[in-house]
Amino acid sequence: MARILVAEDERDIRELINFTLMFAGHEVTLAANGQEAYEQAVAATVKPHLIMMDVRMPKMTGYEACRQMKQVDELKNIPVIFLSAKGQDEEVQTGIEAGAIAYILKPFAPEDLNRRITEILKQIGAA
Repeated sequence: MARILVAEDERDIRELINFTLMFAGHEVTLAANGQEAYEQAVAATVKPHLIMMDVRMPKMTGYEACRQMKQVDELKNIPVIFLSAKGQDEEVQTGIEAGAIAYILKPFAPEDLNRRITEILKQIGAA
């Protein structure tokens, strides 16, 4: 299946996403904040097909990490999905402007997350 980098600062949510995606057959790499996600993406010899990031994280927000990733040639075409509990239009618009292709609202059911990820992977040709 797909290689997915997940950046989420809340350990329980990070583990839920990890379990959900691995159970669906994906290869998952975890990061605890935006800076760690950026560093892992840059250093990875095999780049992820998809990056999922929480918006509000310590050290570097998801928005900041996404903007930085979009400046790196090897990363700029990797789709980014934001995860957030805040779903106001302004938040979603900021995410899209930062370079994300989708916005998933928390809380979510694992089966809904899998369905949405499968749809996005099909759209980008990685499924």
